[in-house]
Amino acid sequence: MEQQNMVNLKINGIAVSVPQGTTILEAANSIGIKIPTLCYMKKINAIGACRICVVEVKGARTLVAACVYPVNEGMEVITNSERVFKARKTTLELILSDHKQDCLSCSRNQNCELQDLSFEYGCNSHNFDGVRSEYPLDESSPCLVRDNEKCILCRRCVAACQAQSIGVIGANGRGFDTHIGCAFDQKLGDVSCVGCGQCVVNCPTGALVEKDEIDNVIRALNDPTKRVVVGTAPAVRVGLGEEFGLPNGTNVEGKMVAALRRLGFDDVFDVDFAADLTIMEEGTEFLGRVQNGGVLPMITSCSPAWIKFAEHYYPEVLPHLSTCKSPQQMFGATVKTYYAEKLGMDPKDIYVVSIMPCTAKKFEKNRGEMNAAGVPDVDSVLTTRELARFIRRAGLQLHKLPDEKFDAPLGISTGAGVIFGVTGGVMEAALRTVTEVLTGDEAAPVNFTEVRGAQGIKEASYNVAGLDVKVAVASGLGNARELMEQIKNGTCEYQFIEIMSCPGGCVNGGGQPIKGGYAYNFEDVKADRTASIYGIDKSMKLRKAHNNPAVKALYQEYFGEPNSHRAHEVLHTHYEPRKKF
Repeated sequence: MEQQNMVNLKINGIAVSVPQGTTILEAANSIGIKIPTLCYMKKINAIGACRICVVEVKGARTLVAACVYPVNEGMEVITNSERVFKARKTTLELILSDHKQDCLSCSRNQNCELQDLSFEYGCNSHNFDGVRSEYPLDESSPCLVRDNEKCILCRRCVAACQAQSIGVIGANGRGFDTHIGCAFDQKLGDVSCVGCGQCVVNCPTGALVEKDEIDNVIRALNDPTKRVVVGTAPAVRVGLGEEFGLPNGTNVEGKMVAALRRLGFDDVFDVDFAADLTIMEEGTEFLGRVQNGGVLPMITSCSPAWIKFAEHYYPEVLPHLSTCKSPQQMFGATVKTYYAEKLGMDPKDIYVVSIMPCTAKKFEKNRGEMNAAGVPDVDSVLTTRELARFIRRAGLQLHKLPDEKFDAPLGISTGAGVIFGVTGGVMEAALRTVTEVLTGDEAAPVNFTEVRGAQGIKEASYNVAGLDVKVAVASGLGNARELMEQIKNGTCEYQFIEIMSCPGGCVNGGGQPIKGGYAYNFEDVKADRTASIYGIDKSMKLRKAHNNPAVKALYQEYFGEPNSHRAHEVLHTHYEPRKKF
């Protein structure tokens, strides 16, 4: 291993030795000194624009931005002088002078980086009162709401959108009129935004939030004519606890189930069940394509932001997409067909709510083709954050609730369903089943570690019963674009591709708890949540989707077999090219 050159310096009189190329911000953090930031996001937005991270460097005439200023040998840095504090406070008060201050009703209240820093620095929000920018609220997107009167022009959302290779938002105007918007100031719902929500989880204020559906759910719960059914996605159980102060990745599945019952849901099910169902349909579809000369590579269809990305930017690859609905939509469709028949109910009298780590699921539920029973498969989608707000609104103390189990039959799942929450999970779940089906060996491998990990693109090759399968896993739409270009150019060597739109998969979805810039820069929240998911999988007795007894019963009683005519009517879908704006 090549030895790194070390740089010696002092920060607030403390000797520090760090690798060459380290910034002052990173060096300070290494000795327990937190320098505040607003615009900085490691690897995606190092622009030194907000000037909140300014520090003194001995010999420099001006304060420097710690997030982009590299350390030098013998440097002396002061992070806590009166001059530094005054500069940061003045900058914060100038930001506040053009900021809508409706903190009490803002969804980011008590989880807002601007609010926290303003309190820490003792800011007076009226010191620079004057003319304020006025912008209309943009509610045109089915997933997101943009309020530019809360925007602080940090450009973190812009960087996140560019990292996703979408780039539909940027800085418009100049000077005091500068604002974040779409080209020609189009509304967010009128451009080729895919609704992934990475802009939301990177925003330090409430300028970008999900479209709230809590009141819709409350109305349904109070409607005596409705049976209200809820299902939770795999990643929610390892994210929800963070909203209540628990360590990153804490598994709160049992307490989450208890909370949902106390909120009044008639059935508390697990979308992991539908993930197992997805593997049965998708695995069978893949084998059919391989054996019958179908379109390859086949690409997974679980991520709605990825699907919308393909429809806008790569319509030529649509035949490569699996026709399977996502687990959310399979869940809703199964509830309103199979489960409705078991109950003897009209599907229109069942209201399905899904709890998702994803903002794009709010778009997906509104797709016109998602109506297996003649009514929408899913009626409302709450993000992990919305569920937390709902729990708090109801006065429930999550940590005091008992651990309870999901209801049967649609609450029974396997480890294969759980790992859908992480990048590589869908691929691994499929490989578990396909391997056993082709070999007939019940002791076939369960762990396919080659497709695990945080890399943006992972690949592996397997020989199963004489069949060579080369697979790829992409996490983040920038990496998805790279694979799509291979297909477009005819250079793709894979037979099966998994794509998740959010970096790290659903555990890092746009609807997950917002941790803020410091956690993003100096913690690995994705890794903590991912480790928890794999821990749940490892602890389960059943780890292969085809061993799920509830899924077996569903086929015996209703669908017959995977990819049957009835299964296609209920569990499969189609895609349409969309305009690129």
